Amino acid sequence: MEKVNNKRNIRTLAFVLPQFHPTPENDQWWGKGFTEWTNVTKAKPLFNGHFQPNLPTDLGFYDLRLPQARRAQADLAKEYGIHGFCYYHYWFNGKRLLDEPIDGMLAQKDLNMPFMLCWANENWTRRWDGKDSDVLMHQDYSEQDDAEHIRWLCTHVFSDPRYITINKCPVFAVYDERHFPDLSATARVWRNIAKEEFGFDDLYLCLLESFNRTVNPVDFGFDAAIEFSPHKIIKHKIKKTRLQKWGLKKWFDLRDYKRGMMESVNRVLPDYKVYRSVTPSWDNTPRKGERGSIAIGDDPNVYEQWMRNLVESFEPYSEDENLFFINAMNEWAEGNHLEPCIKNGHSFLEATKRALS
Repeated sequence: MEKVNNKRNIRTLAFVLPQFHPTPENDQWWGKGFTEWTNVTKAKPLFNGHFQPNLPTDLGFYDLRLPQARRAQADLAKEYGIHGFCYYHYWFNGKRLLDEPIDGMLAQKDLNMPFMLCWANENWTRRWDGKDSDVLMHQDYSEQDDAEHIRWLCTHVFSDPRYITINKCPVFAVYDERHFPDLSATARVWRNIAKEEFGFDDLYLCLLESFNRTVNPVDFGFDAAIEFSPHKIIKHKIKKTRLQKWGLKKWFDLRDYKRGMMESVNRVLPDYKVYRSVTPSWDNTPRKGERGSIAIGDDPNVYEQWMRNLVESFEPYSEDENLFFINAMNEWAEGNHLEPCIKNGHSFLEATKRALS
């Protein structure tokens, strides 16, 4: 295996969705045996030139409960220069969902793959958007739950030697700060327990800049922000007149990948710490059907240009504060994945390797 020559010493992390195994809750909500592959395989093209279904090649329809699947996924990522994974973490007042891949990773001690967690702290709904319509699992907040949550993380996750740290402090991310009644108070509870009860030097807390919002993490007692790059892509709608020029008789929600890329490249960075992020592609019609949005122009060469620009311009904030994110490794039902497929093969992985080299 050829080693990627990463002269900048940047640690590139890919987001990983764990919803590739059945759970009792998903059986009840979506049907027996439901996984993310259920959406992927039922997808259909909505117009001429729309490529669906887009199916996996090298890794197949894997089940992330299996150690062989987790190892194959990690080996593939490392081959193309990805340092580690950022797993989505689902915690609902002590109830965890989609937990088996993470628990399996923790038990699979011989799998040398650095990882961290991002708390997907939205309500679980039928609409896949975290909003308050048809809630399947509600997210509540309290000081008691803050304490229980961080104790579980410190005991079971942060103590793993593979867990990603900055200056010996475990890195933990939160997806959407707007849901918290007092996120600053939550941060204080988390830090105090991690230091006083578990002996950590501190925590390194990050907020995601989701829904095209800039968020100053310092305002909430956090350390840094992480760009959520898919929202840069889906921000830019293609005008209806252009759809008519293409001969589409029906309106579809098409987004301009290149405009999203250019906005990201030209961003004037804020005074606070923010870690950059790129997205290979976007098409969430496998989840949402005709209500979904599709990126036009999501070419591996454009993606490589985007990533190369951000990597070359990124100046780590310190020797350890050198994170860079790709969203995502395996968001198959959002058309947002590095893993090889029948449409693009290894091209996005190869572009990643070239950009990092």
